Amino acid sequence: MASSSSSAPLGITMGDPAGVGVELALKCWLARDDENLPPFVLIADPKIVAGQAEQLSLTVPLAIIDDVAQAADRFGQALPVLPVAGSNEAAQTIGAIELGTGLALSGALSGLVTLPINKHKLYEDGFIHPGHTEFLGFLCETDEAPLMMLAIPGLRTVLSTIHIPLKDVPTALAKLGPDGLVTLAERVIAALIQDFGIDQPRLAIAGLNPHAGERGSIGTEETDIIEPAIAALQHKGFLVDGPAPADTLFHETARQDYDAVLCHYHDQALIPLKTLNFHEGVNITLGLPIIRTSPDHGTAYDIAGQGIADPRSLISAIRMASQIAAARITGTMD
Repeated sequence: MASSSSSAPLGITMGDPAGVGVELALKCWLARDDENLPPFVLIADPKIVAGQAEQLSLTVPLAIIDDVAQAADRFGQALPVLPVAGSNEAAQTIGAIELGTGLALSGALSGLVTLPINKHKLYEDGFIHPGHTEFLGFLCETDEAPLMMLAIPGLRTVLSTIHIPLKDVPTALAKLGPDGLVTLAERVIAALIQDFGIDQPRLAIAGLNPHAGERGSIGTEETDIIEPAIAALQHKGFLVDGPAPADTLFHETARQDYDAVLCHYHDQALIPLKTLNFHEGVNITLGLPIIRTSPDHGTAYDIAGQGIADPRSLISAIRMASQIAAARITGTMD
């Protein structure tokens, strides 16, 4: 695992320069005191950063650095920018991720916050990975596929399947099987201990079907896969409940009974989270040797360059990465 210090700065990778990412980073630096944000360095092309600041009339002085160790001293007076090489914007986007990951693996950065990319645009420049998270897993040489956790204050959700059609979810869950679901749940529990300082995590596992299948009358995934996995986890001494009907799992009282929910498809996890707090969601990648968070939104091309992008999700992602870094050192989360 990367050896880092909570005093090391966070790194923010530039993302797609045609989107809102750089704008959000500029706004976060302006909000650094009001939001009590830790020092961070933006890994980007300084010309792009300066151009967007001027276009958006944001008064953000830049400190071009060649060593991320300089970031903390410069952060109070200017936004530290670590230049990234590349012959075009796609190459720079990829290069920023590669550079930031390497620095995080070395411990020079305490964690990595990634701004949104458009992988389809990157394919034209030779990008071969299914997505941002898979690329990070490749760079970190992980043995297991990273997991996606979404978080807002008071709710964490993790997915057993991610970006696949809804019709393919039962097949994917069957392929995972009870043993695979046990392994996935154990990885989530380990992350709750390591990254969130929870000594005895309580994990809820959602059902796949309406009413959690009603004992097999509305689907058999619960009886065939989810219930055996829960029984195995409980036998190992873990605090795991379910399968829980998703329609009663996310109200205020229910959320007091668990520290995270393992869901089985994209919208099952994201609809409640975004309904409860649309603007402050954070994407956290579990299973990497480095800390990685990102804002829970895309490139937002439709509002890019207008100065109206909301930085709250990026602020939350920066704060979350800093808290996880501290938790990995102290064993507790602020």
